[in-house]
Amino acid sequence: MKQLIVLILIIASVFAGTGNVLAEGKLGQTIQGVVTDRSSGAPLPYVTIMLQDIPLTGTTTNEKGEFILQNVPIGRHDLQASFVGYETMIIKEVLLTSGKEVFLEIKLTENLTELGEVVVTVQTQKELPLNNMALSGARMLSVEEASRYAGGMDDPARLVSSFAGVSPGVGNNGISVHGNAPNLLQWRLEDVEIPTPNHFADLTTLGGGLLSSLSSHVLANSDFFTGAFPAEYNNAVSGVFDMKLRNGNNRNYEHTFQAGILGIDLASEGPFSKKYNSSYIFNYRYSTTGLLNKIADMGQTLDYQDLNFKLHFPTQRSGIFSVWGTALKDKVPADVDESADWEYYDDSKASAMEQTSAAAGLSHRFFFADNGLLKTTLAVTHSDVDAKEDRYDVNMNSTPDNHFKNRNTHLILTSYFNKKYSSRHTNRTGFTITNMRYNTDIKLAPFVGKPLNTISKGEGNTNLISAYTSSLFNLNDKVSATVGINGQILTLNNNWTIEPRAAIKWQPSRKSSFALAYGLHSRMEKLDVYFVKPKESTTGLVNKELDFTKTHHFSLSYHHRISENMNLKVEPYFQYLFNVPVIADSSFSILNRNTVYIEDALVNEGKGRNYGLDITLEKYMAKGMYYMVTASVFNSEYCGGDGVWHSTKYNRNYIVDGLFGKEWMFGKNDRNVLGINVKLTLQGGDRYSPINETATLAHPDKETQYDENEAFSKQLSPVFLANYTISYRMNRRSVSHEFAIKGMNATGYKEYFGHAYNLQTGIIEPRRLKNSVLNVVYRLDF
Repeated sequence: MKQLIVLILIIASVFAGTGNVLAEGKLGQTIQGVVTDRSSGAPLPYVTIMLQDIPLTGTTTNEKGEFILQNVPIGRHDLQASFVGYETMIIKEVLLTSGKEVFLEIKLTENLTELGEVVVTVQTQKELPLNNMALSGARMLSVEEASRYAGGMDDPARLVSSFAGVSPGVGNNGISVHGNAPNLLQWRLEDVEIPTPNHFADLTTLGGGLLSSLSSHVLANSDFFTGAFPAEYNNAVSGVFDMKLRNGNNRNYEHTFQAGILGIDLASEGPFSKKYNSSYIFNYRYSTTGLLNKIADMGQTLDYQDLNFKLHFPTQRSGIFSVWGTALKDKVPADVDESADWEYYDDSKASAMEQTSAAAGLSHRFFFADNGLLKTTLAVTHSDVDAKEDRYDVNMNSTPDNHFKNRNTHLILTSYFNKKYSSRHTNRTGFTITNMRYNTDIKLAPFVGKPLNTISKGEGNTNLISAYTSSLFNLNDKVSATVGINGQILTLNNNWTIEPRAAIKWQPSRKSSFALAYGLHSRMEKLDVYFVKPKESTTGLVNKELDFTKTHHFSLSYHHRISENMNLKVEPYFQYLFNVPVIADSSFSILNRNTVYIEDALVNEGKGRNYGLDITLEKYMAKGMYYMVTASVFNSEYCGGDGVWHSTKYNRNYIVDGLFGKEWMFGKNDRNVLGINVKLTLQGGDRYSPINETATLAHPDKETQYDENEAFSKQLSPVFLANYTISYRMNRRSVSHEFAIKGMNATGYKEYFGHAYNLQTGIIEPRRLKNSVLNVVYRLDF
């Protein structure tokens, strides 16, 4: 740790000294971007681009909708985009640093009034989703804004945990949306569903990991859905994180070096050919071995690396091609303490794991002259996990405890045609075919010293096919609506579903709007569930015929713009789940799944319900200050195979988040920026089931036995978390340096990981781990 900090300071001082020599005169930077029609995606030529805070500074877009503003002073600026027949867009507080140019993607909405009438100016709603079919239950994640959020650690999953209705983890980045389990969140990249993009995924929380492999260095603004999403989204019953990769700079080469406890990052972007506007961008990260384990107090050396990239190739007449990808590789070597140091039975286990995960695709967009857009993507995703645990006795002799091998390769073809028929009607129709090749082999020893039993095994391939159509209708200046339908079929068992979606939005004034959305959604299970073997024989599959889990989503939202830079959002919601896989005559439900294996026969007889209220009060960055306060009050319940309603594992009942940040400008011409950001979280405690002490003490391995008749009826004390970031950026000519101290879980909260039998005291007690991180980071943009 000390050696890393010294290395960072040496590198930084060398570069900073060089920057001082070159730092004569006033510093400027370039803003470039593209302006498109929000509904059709077509580029808009001759749009007027003006800087509001610098008089007589502006330009117009070319025939491709592109614009460039050069030699703009570093700092924050307000930018306005206006075009006859379209609503004027104002983008507030665009941040310029000396080390990187800024690229903006601006989407303008066509007026419903006739050309020549008064152009209506609107203030940018920064939370407005990129997907114009989403009228409720969604918001945009602005990468530049979210990068300021304390506790984010450049991790998209941790960044969205600041949104209302989202409950964060502590030692992992698993996020629960409205009480749903983290593994129910769907991850998408470039319109394709991908495996959970987390390092050391599912080690402590199914659906979560230590941090995401997707770096904010390469992410573009993205959409996050909490429910009632449009018809184009299938195979999801909780939330959807629809992420995009940004294009690289097609004019100049730019590079980033970053070093800290979470790893060393190298990023680069630039043109392949300035003549044809092609570009590349990539980010590679490698862990600082032996430091990352401090995050989760695992006592093991953890190694990881990841790569993200996107290649962008526009053509004159054949459309736009892009090649993109993301990949990660993790390794956990086996390690076990001496028997005298064991406190719990789990301490006698040596766990080893190797994991690789990747997604890559070729995408093509073609614009037709009549406001039509055809986008097609051919992609492949791959995940491969090989994990095993051996248990040791006091003489340090080992026996196998479990062995988990799971390899999945998906070949995906997805395409849609988007057509803007008029300013009042836009339709999007598409399909997705996913061929899933799988090889699953999960073995588990029932007790210490017993041989491994195969509980799930399957090899082959199957298909998930979906199709949809969705239309947006702008009925008048105040009312818009979307209607759509999605259908999907799983060829493994020929189960299928038809799902209607609808939403309506009423905007009585320029400051207020109401929206109501409904959707029927469904989701297949992880493939290992379908290949569970019967316990009484070696042949057959007990879960192969499982149907989709289904849910009705209802979302009502109210927006009110209090002032130019302040917005209030109130969103009540209701979710009813049905067809949920459960164990007959048991309180178990797949909705609470938090283990990497299922070993029982399931039936689609379970139910669930989540309802609550999300409130967001947000003040956008202005005069160097911003804040966002969110509050969620909710109840999350399920009905298992016992026919009894219980709280779900993630029913915390309430979450309150406060984000605060302030920037100060220093130095010659205000070149340097000091930033302080704080995030405070108060949420209900973890749920757990009462302990069956007699059954636990009688168990051969002293494995904790819970009273499942009272599942999750107990709740620990409330959780208070504090995260902070202190950063200092020095802008020099063509170079910027940033030093940051990032503290996560500064309150030292010890996360609950279940009850366990203490070998030294003979007591069954809560097992807690402290997961606090102090990350010292140096970043160089040049």
